[in-house]
Amino acid sequence: MLILNGNDVRAVLTMADCICVMDDVLRGLADGTYWQPPRAQIQFDGASSLMGLMPAFRSGPDPLWGFKHIIVAPGNRARGLDSHQGAVLLNDGETGQLMAVVDATAITSIRTAAVSAVATRALARPDAAQIAIIGTGHQASAHVEAMRHILPNAGIVIGARSPESARAFADATGTVAAHSIEDAVAEADVICTLTTAKTPILKCSWIKPGCHVNAVGTSQPSAREIDGELLSAAAVFVDSRAQADIECGEYLLALNEGSYPADRGLTELGDVLTGRQPGRPHDESITLFKSLGLAVEDLAAAEFAVRRATERQIGSVVAW
Repeated sequence: MLILNGNDVRAVLTMADCICVMDDVLRGLADGTYWQPPRAQIQFDGASSLMGLMPAFRSGPDPLWGFKHIIVAPGNRARGLDSHQGAVLLNDGETGQLMAVVDATAITSIRTAAVSAVATRALARPDAAQIAIIGTGHQASAHVEAMRHILPNAGIVIGARSPESARAFADATGTVAAHSIEDAVAEADVICTLTTAKTPILKCSWIKPGCHVNAVGTSQPSAREIDGELLSAAAVFVDSRAQADIECGEYLLALNEGSYPADRGLTELGDVLTGRQPGRPHDESITLFKSLGLAVEDLAAAEFAVRRATERQIGSVVAW
């Protein structure tokens, strides 16, 4: 059995490779090659953290089970730690043998930003010239890397609720800090929201026609970064309808307040990638991709990391 820690994962799973892997797995989910149930989230009264349980399966000639358990600890930022901690387990799809244990913190960081890159490539205007990153945590750093990969000539502006945090992050990443979130998004062609906000931090009136939004920061039914007005004004895409029906606060809260029509539904990104559904309606449309994070993404990213690590003899092999 192979064990990969966070440094091992980062050594073998580049952003460029992960973007290709995420494009493939989302197509495979749409085609039925991959399967997953919606994530189960467990939280106890009085606990400051929660656990997510995320099983997945890939069929075909080389079947594979994947299981990620992830602890989300919002207080970790003050400790200098990523808020997502856990492991991805890979099991042979026929024998059930445990093949690998992979650090989930690095997998989650890289694959989440890579999925945003896939969505941006599929849904944003091809002439996008300015990107707004809202947030200054670990995901913000990963998204700067991902956006630079697919839009290398675009400028990147950082917005945050704390202008001081925005300036420090911009200095560290070679980007530009805005005075406020509103200023950061005013001229943006692509916006990535990557915060722990429980209430909306982005207003429809702030963004220009033709903008694409990747809403990434929340996966709780009672929390949202995007308000109902913006959701209603946008062509909305999700990674998984089944998961959105359970934990997408942007969608569920907008439905409850009547700002998003119940009969309008949601389009899965995989269906756009495979050509089953159209993407951007027209140049002036606002498009919005709500990323919740999928178990199949973790399976595919971890499998790729294990394959590359095996080729390069990286990681720890233990008898099991």
